[in-house]
Amino acid sequence: MLVHIYGKAYIVPMDIAPEKLFRLLADTTRLQSVILLQAEGRLCVCELTHALELSQPKISRHLAQLRDAGVVVDERRGQWVHYRLADDLPDWVHRVVEAAAGAAGVPWQAAHQRLCCMPNRPPLN
Repeated sequence: MLVHIYGKAYIVPMDIAPEKLFRLLADTTRLQSVILLQAEGRLCVCELTHALELSQPKISRHLAQLRDAGVVVDERRGQWVHYRLADDLPDWVHRVVEAAAGAAGVPWQAAHQRLCCMPNRPPLN
């Protein structure tokens, strides 16, 4: 997390309460989005809408909640906005997402398969 104090920027490790993370991940859309982001590294909204078979406004709303909580960060690249997990997430958060991916089974795997087969995926650069 970037904090500005008297005009200087400092990087402070993120500290998210477990209750807050679990509330965020209790929603299937947010959980699957985070699992896909951890697996892929970076995705744009259009890739998530394709993979999860949901509308762009719904995906964007869930990503905004994750961004506001500091779980994901966004980056504009041309006409696309790419999301990725925040760099400063504690290790335990990554372990929780990895465990959830193993337990989520078919829904997450089906979403990942749709993503892999998506035609005309946007470039990363």
